Amino acid sequence: MISPADRTNAVNLIKSANEAGASLKNACQVLEISLRTYQRWCQGGDVKVDGRPEAQRSEPPNKLTADECKEILTVCSQHAYRSLPPTQIVPLLADDGVYLASESSFYRILKAANQLHHRGKANARQAVSKPAAYCATAANQLWSWDITFLASTVVGLFFRLYLVMDIYSRKIVGWEIHENESACHAGQLLRKACLAEGISEKGLVLHSDNGSPMKGATMLATLQKLGVVPSFSRPSVSNDNPYSESLFGTMKYTPAFPSRPFDSLDAAREWVHGFVRWYNEQHRHSAIQFVTPAERHRGDDCAILAQRKAVYEQARQRHPKRWSGAVRNWTPVGAVWLNPDNTPDETDEVREAAA
Repeated sequence: MISPADRTNAVNLIKSANEAGASLKNACQVLEISLRTYQRWCQGGDVKVDGRPEAQRSEPPNKLTADECKEILTVCSQHAYRSLPPTQIVPLLADDGVYLASESSFYRILKAANQLHHRGKANARQAVSKPAAYCATAANQLWSWDITFLASTVVGLFFRLYLVMDIYSRKIVGWEIHENESACHAGQLLRKACLAEGISEKGLVLHSDNGSPMKGATMLATLQKLGVVPSFSRPSVSNDNPYSESLFGTMKYTPAFPSRPFDSLDAAREWVHGFVRWYNEQHRHSAIQFVTPAERHRGDDCAILAQRKAVYEQARQRHPKRWSGAVRNWTPVGAVWLNPDNTPDETDEVREAAA
């Protein structure tokens, strides 16, 4: 709210600018007020004083009295209603021929009395903080894994695909298919993946959801023995594990995915083996500048992208009129983040660090 002195000073400045040749609209824009506001201030010749602070405001005629609010709190505290929300209390009162207020009024009054909290025997919903953010600047620093179902020809029977991927390169570094979910299977898969990738130093981060195989004692013991740092998603939040979810989507919506369920466990393993080989060695991944995950995992992406840039530069030199600007950006993708913080300041820091 602008004080009377500042308002008078603003009006005088605008008048002086207008007398010097500036339009009223442009002068008002300099002070960040509208022309209509200036006209209202000067209406009648004198600078009007803001009357809002001294305005007399009457109570709305439909406002509940203090006694009515107290009665609502008393009713909500009764044994028959103390474990129910207002959406249940109001209809029950109406069935008994009683109307005290609307449901929104019940909520407002309970909130003002600090009684709008969990009501009932069940545990209140607990707030779960977002998992820690991790940054991968090279391969084998940050992995993600999950389990998905593969339908079989037997109704109600599904095979479980265990799949581990490197978030930096998007390469599938390990997979297995079993008939059930088990922390023992997960631990064996992780040991094989670490052995295949030659990981001997501690510090690898393995991210997953909150399933029982992910948090089983066997799996956690394996992580501790290998020096792998566990990271878990929030319950029922698939966005916390986006890389594995996206990979499963790519697998199940690729044209090569069988239209019929798998006849046997061996048939499922044979198909997944072919998919993994195609995904790692042939699939040009859009998130890593259309190089294959295996090429980025080996560190060959920089040379490949540099060659692509040279090809585009030569094409522009041959036909410069066909190019209106710079050639396509073939700069290698830098750091990759998992679950970066969402606040504006922190997001800017994340982008600067990843650039």
